[in-house]
Formats: sequence, C-alpha cells, structure tokens
Amino acid sequence: MDSAPDREKDKGQDMASRFPTAYSILFLLIILMAGLTWIMPAGKFDREMNEAVGREVAVAGTYHEVEPNPQGIVEVMLAPGAGFYDPDSYAANAIDVALFVLFLGGFLGVVNATGAIDTGIRSAMVHLKGHEIWMIPILMSLFAIGGTTYGMAEETLAFYALLIPVMMAAGYDSVTGVAIILIGAGIGVLGSTINPFATVIAANAAGIPFTDGIIPRFVILLGGLVICIAYVMVYAHRVKQDPSRSAVAKQLEEHKAFFLKRQAAEEHSDHLTGIQSVVLVLFALTFAVMIWGVSSQGWWMAQMGALFLGSAIVIGVIARLGEKGLTSHFVDGARELLGVALVVGLARGIVVIMENGLIADTMLHSAVQALDGMGGLAFINLMFWIEAAMSFLVPSSSGLAVLSMPILAPLADFAGVGRDLVVTAYQSANGLVNFINPTFAVVVGGLAIGRVSYDRWLAFVWPLLVILVLFITAVLSISVLL
Repeated sequence: MDSAPDREKDKGQDMASRFPTAYSILFLLIILMAGLTWIMPAGKFDREMNEAVGREVAVAGTYHEVEPNPQGIVEVMLAPGAGFYDPDSYAANAIDVALFVLFLGGFLGVVNATGAIDTGIRSAMVHLKGHEIWMIPILMSLFAIGGTTYGMAEETLAFYALLIPVMMAAGYDSVTGVAIILIGAGIGVLGSTINPFATVIAANAAGIPFTDGIIPRFVILLGGLVICIAYVMVYAHRVKQDPSRSAVAKQLEEHKAFFLKRQAAEEHSDHLTGIQSVVLVLFALTFAVMIWGVSSQGWWMAQMGALFLGSAIVIGVIARLGEKGLTSHFVDGARELLGVALVVGLARGIVVIMENGLIADTMLHSAVQALDGMGGLAFINLMFWIEAAMSFLVPSSSGLAVLSMPILAPLADFAGVGRDLVVTAYQSANGLVNFINPTFAVVVGGLAIGRVSYDRWLAFVWPLLVILVLFITAVLSISVLL
C-alpha cells in the first residue's frame, strides 16, 4: 500500500506534468495575440528618421486609425516560421539567434567529448570545497557588469550549459545556475548605466543626454544587485542544506543524470591531462573572444556562431577526435539544443502577430491617454507599469525604446517630471519583466537549456520580483520628490 507522502509526491508530479510546456504556452500566446487583433482597433503613428537614434521613430500626436488587419488561423500557423524570418521579404527575425544556439550546442558537444569540462568541474570542486557559495556573488556581479555596459542578453545563452553542471556538482540545483546568469545579467540591464541598446537609445529618443539621471540608475543597479545576490545565495544555501526545498525538487535526480551524466557513469580522475588543459584554455579563450567581439567590434549572432564553429573544429583536431568523431559529437550537441532553437522562433512569432495585426501603436496611444493630466508621483509610477505591460509585447530593450520614448517622454514636461526619469522607468520596467517574459528568447531559451519549467521558474522568482518592484518604485518616487 502506498504511503501518504508517496501519494502526495505522485500528486505533485501529476500536477507538474499537466502544466503546459514552453512550446504550448508560447503557441497559446500567439493565438491570444491574434484574437486581440480582431478586437482592438488598428492604428499607427507617423514615423520619421531620427539621426541620433539611427532609426525611424514615432511622431507624437500623429496617431490615426488604419484599416484593420486581423490575424486568422493561416497567420497563426505561419507565425512560428515568421518568428525566424519574414516569409515575404526574407528578412531575418530570430533565425540568427536560433542558428547561434545550434552552433553553440555543437561546440559544447565537441568540448564535452574530450572530458575536459567534467574533469575541470571535479578539480574546481576539490579546490573550492566549503566555499562554493562565493561563486554566486562573483559571477552575478560579472554578468551584471555585462548587462549594464552593453546589454548582455542573448549571448548569455552560451553560459548555461557551462555553469549549471558546476552548480549541481557543488550541491545546488539547476535553478541556481539559471538564476546566476539570467538574474545577474538581467539586473545589469534593469540598472543600465551606459548600455547603448537601452539607456543611450532611449535617452536619444527622449531628446536628452544619456548621462542625465545616471545617479538613480546607479542606485537601482547597485541596490538591485545586492538584493538579487542575497536572494540567490539564501536560496542556494537552503537547497544545499535540504534538497527537498529546491524549486525543482522532483526533477533533481533527472537533472543530475543529465547534467552530470559523464561523472555518474564511473569514477574519473580529478586531474586534467595535458590535452584537456589545452581544451579548457581554448574553451575560456572562446568566451573571452566572444565578449570582446560583442562589446567592442559590433559582433552579433553570425560572428559568434562562426567563432564557436571554428573553436569546435580546432578543439576536435587537438583532441584527436577524428573527422567522424568531430562531426558526430557536433551534431549530437546541436541536437540537444534543438528545442531551445525552436522556442526562440515561437517567442518571436508572438511579436510578429502583434506587428502584422497593427495593434502595437494602438496600445501605445492608450498609454498616452492614461498618462494625460497626472501629477508627478502618479505619472512616474504609472509610466513604470505601462512600460512593464508593453515589455511583454516588445521584449527588445532597443525596440521598446524606439517605440515608446518619442511619444511618452514629452508627456513628462506637463507632469513636472524630468525626462531622464521616464528613461529610468522604461529601462527598469523592461529589465524587470524580462526576468520572466515568455516572449523573450533569453528567458525561454535559458530555462529550456536549464531544464527548468516556466511554472517552476515563476515559483522561484516571484518573491524577488515583488521586492524589486517595491525598491524601484521607492527610488523613482523619491527621485520625483527631490
């Protein structure tokens, strides 16, 4: 006869199994967005080229209704493919991110075939015995620096497969690894200081220097980073003391079997061979070159994908995997991340439906009407929530800045609020939402790599979101009053 705890455990597993996968959630959001195009009036703002931003921006006061373009079942079925590329113009949407993910998977497959990562993890755990917890603040701070300076986001997908096995070998869980990367880089973007893809574009679109309002942004960055580090460290310590308190407790054994599979197979040495040492140096150098290329050379997904492909070939040759071994391990590694690549296209498909259905500008116009005539304190707080709502539909920080700032920033003049605070409210809201945004490829991609279901991630992160909302609201409100 089953015991009561066993029945409760089975019941919990049944509930988890009934929660939709990321693929179903995203496809349902595509259907929902298509439904809205039949209900909401279609409309557009006129647009003009803004030389400072380098893009066309909406012109305030020019909103007008246009002929609706409701999205039906054909458009819904086309949306996942259109998320990768425009089927009419063949312009790229998320195809570059998806291909980058596959090249990354192939690279990791080749590296894992050498055994260098597993041996390196065991060696690191020997040296860090008893002090593993301090990896969390160090790594989160590094990711936050990337976020605040150059908007580190999609490129973080390269770090999940590396970091999660390290965290699990240290006695934590996959959620800890995901949180270090997603929240670390995310709080940096939320508290952007010189990020050209958020702060600089938004400030230019608002007609102010990007250095205006930098002090409140530094307060949000540093205060938010401390809050996030403390939150993740407390959670990690709790999980290590009692694994049943993990947000993914029911999947812990499954995760260990997957992420630490080569370690679990048999006993291995924790001493690196000469070839493995060279592989690890090349592995680290690849990521260093990627960061250098993105931050200073204008690299994006194609260049990063080429880098990982080239590094995989070099490592395969040095490790003497042979032509068949190299190609088979590369394909196997890409296969493991194929689901992530598909999720990226689905997430972008939601935005495609919204844009083709001509409802994005209608939503922006409704926000303008809601803000009209408000006092400073109410204005800046409602601005934060409006930008948060729009971030679910336009997850791109630069895309949201170009869409909303030319229209919303001038309203601050009538409310007696500095335009710099509107920029701060925008980037804080966008950064916060992108901790959980199912339309953001970085979120759904990172969770897919970490094998953390969306509902389990929400269960883990919602208290942190509440704390950050209160903190950000306080900073924005005090800034208005000063």
